[in-house]
Amino acid sequence: MNIAKKIADFARYQRTLRELNSLDSRQLNDLGITRSDIKSIARGTYTA
Repeated sequence: MNIAKKIADFARYQRTLRELNSLDSRQLNDLGITRSDIKSIARGTYTA
């Protein structure tokens, strides 16, 4: 994996964390996720 891909992946991870953390609990519930799911979703390791 090259450095440019790692940087892009990290930027995507940070953006996903920021966007999901900005939602309130009701909005997260509407999506079917909880606050504890956010990091695994951002990492791409979430399984329902």
